[in-house]
Amino acid sequence: MDRAAEETEGTAGMGRLAATVARLRDEIRAAQAAADGRALIELAKGVLIERLGCGPTAAGRQLAALAEESGLSQLELAADIVNQAARDHVTEVAADFVRRATGQESHEDQDAVEAEDAATVAVRLRTAESGAAAAGDTQAVAESLLEHALTPLGATAVAVWAAGADASLSLAGHAGFPADEAGRWRYVPPGVCTLARQALTERSTVLCESQPSSAMPSIGWTHNPRGGRIAVPAGTGGRVHGILEICWPEPLEQQPPQILRQVEALAELCAHTLEGGPGTAAPPAADTWSVPPDLSELVDLAEGLYDPALVLTPHLWPDGRLADFRIHHVNSHFTDPAGRPRNAVGGTLLLESYPLAMGDSGLFDKIERVYATGEAFRARRMTLTTLVDQVPLDTTVDVSVSRHGSSVLLIWRVEDDTARLANLLQHAQRLGRIGGFEENVLNGEIVWNDQLFDLYGLPHHTRPVSLEEMAAHAHPDDAVSIGRFVRAVLHHRRPASAAFRLQRPDGITRHIRVVAEPVLDDDNRLRSVRGAYQDISAQHWTEVALAATRDQLAHTEQQAAERNRLTLQLQHAIMPPSHSGMDSPGLQVAVRYRPAESESMVGGDWYDVVVLPSKQVMLCVGDVAGHGIEAATSMVVLRNAMRGLAVTGAGPGQLLAWLNIVAHYLTEHVTATAVCGLYDPQTRTLRWARAGHLPPVLVRGDKASPLQPAGGILLGALSEATYEEAELQLDVGDTLLMYTDGLVERRDESVQESLTRLLSTARVPGASLEQRLDGLLTHSKSDTDDDTCLIGIRVV
Repeated sequence: MDRAAEETEGTAGMGRLAATVARLRDEIRAAQAAADGRALIELAKGVLIERLGCGPTAAGRQLAALAEESGLSQLELAADIVNQAARDHVTEVAADFVRRATGQESHEDQDAVEAEDAATVAVRLRTAESGAAAAGDTQAVAESLLEHALTPLGATAVAVWAAGADASLSLAGHAGFPADEAGRWRYVPPGVCTLARQALTERSTVLCESQPSSAMPSIGWTHNPRGGRIAVPAGTGGRVHGILEICWPEPLEQQPPQILRQVEALAELCAHTLEGGPGTAAPPAADTWSVPPDLSELVDLAEGLYDPALVLTPHLWPDGRLADFRIHHVNSHFTDPAGRPRNAVGGTLLLESYPLAMGDSGLFDKIERVYATGEAFRARRMTLTTLVDQVPLDTTVDVSVSRHGSSVLLIWRVEDDTARLANLLQHAQRLGRIGGFEENVLNGEIVWNDQLFDLYGLPHHTRPVSLEEMAAHAHPDDAVSIGRFVRAVLHHRRPASAAFRLQRPDGITRHIRVVAEPVLDDDNRLRSVRGAYQDISAQHWTEVALAATRDQLAHTEQQAAERNRLTLQLQHAIMPPSHSGMDSPGLQVAVRYRPAESESMVGGDWYDVVVLPSKQVMLCVGDVAGHGIEAATSMVVLRNAMRGLAVTGAGPGQLLAWLNIVAHYLTEHVTATAVCGLYDPQTRTLRWARAGHLPPVLVRGDKASPLQPAGGILLGALSEATYEEAELQLDVGDTLLMYTDGLVERRDESVQESLTRLLSTARVPGASLEQRLDGLLTHSKSDTDDDTCLIGIRVV
């Protein structure tokens, strides 16, 4: 029990201690707020002393009396007095609220609330300003801003970033962030993309409603990922001295203009602090020009450059805004594109000397941005436009702009025709892999350019190879051609060229072409030799590859031609294109075979008409899938197999079943379609079957119609298949047509449409069976370039 009582007493003691610490902290904050308020009141007293010409005590009594008469607190009245005297951005913000309070932008029933808001904003901003004025460093300024001005807006943290000369960011002050978080963000190097960096680069306010998954990192977002924030540039006179970043605990909606104006006013307070404190001297007037004492080092730097350089200083309007840049100094290498002397450019304003810098090139905007952010700018081949006798003149320059303190160094390099042509020549030599040389035959001095050392694979500090020593670096088989080249140049003194294989020290062999010409003196004596080497390895191997390709192509073409010739010979030997008519008792037979128009499209179409030992006539038409020698060979196998099987006396269905086994097992994966019919002259009956083929067409009188198709799968698809048989009774005068798809098939229409057109053509009467078949071939509109087989039988 005693121990429990001791623990209870200890807990109560810790609670009292914590309450005491909290009370003391509140008292300290209240004292700081009162001190900031007193600073604002003292500032208002100073205004009254200057305006009324009285002493401090009288000014204090006057302030108290005026506050009592107006019904305002002394702090509110002090803010109003300072606003009236300052006429700065804070004044504009408070005046905006006053205009809204008087009904210019709101309804009358809201006037009282608006007036109270205006007074609150004025007091809040002026109190924050007085706290900043009394603070000893930027850290205290950040704490004062958060306590007096930002907490009423709902903000929970603030960071003041100082922009470095290299566009880096340093955390000059912060409030509301954990100490370890602030320590990690003490310095942000150039090039790191953060919210503050975006505001610095764009020189405008950046509002982020909340942190998305791909948001830029920034201070405090790891502790509050849902919070919104605003980053505002803090600058004066056209230069951004830093960034004010304000954080909210919840997602931030689009803020009204009056809140953004308050934030901009606070950023202006930070700018004066970062610039050097509220006591910094005012900028010079627009019509004055003084030489800052810290420009001497920058002037010395510009004089040490070999390129034209200008030292620029900011030229401000009376209200402190950047108007232009004064050309403080031009170095001794400066050449004006318009032809003016140096003293005519130095001391003038940039836009006066180069008014078109504000034009398409955007040079002035680039300089202004460098001056504002400190981020250097460099560009190659920028067009600088100047006025020469009121005529625009374009000059191509390489530009470099950098900020040094409060000044800007502008360097431009004018690219003349000689330098441009030399640059083009270097690129041409590099792309063409060409190296030049000059060899003095009198003193033995040899000059190589860098490309030639690279071609030889030698370090640039080694001794160049003379013409007499070329053979030692070449393939032994090329010694004869190199000897002729050297003798022609050195002894016969005439231009020459040679191609050889260069063997480099690294073991790589390159194909080189060398050209040279002698240089003679006034007495026609050889003084030196000039020439060039070119690496033609790529060209050599391309020619070798082309030659091999041509040989291979010729061989392939020869093989293809021989293959097609053999295929046609095989096909024509089995099925001649012209086939004489064959007659049997009571039956007239005619056959037409039309090979493909292209020899490369030789296919596997086949037909057969043969009288069997039983006196029946076998009629067959087939089509093997594919083209070329394989299709023709398979066609021969199936045609001969059908002839051999037909002597067994089996019906057409059985013949096709056996032929399917042949296609499936005895050939190399052959598939084919076929129609087989057996005609009995005594009874004039036709028994027929088909394997995936188009059915025959019966022409009777002036009508033509396809036979009802019998079922049957194409040959070779399955190991075993059955085929239905159909029987047709023919009459005297009937004509039966059997054909392959080469007669009717078209790419742009269905088979049924093609068959309908065939039936229309078949109805046309012909004087003879031969003429009817010729007419079908003539009117055929097939476009597949395939073989065509056609058999016609007429009962007589």
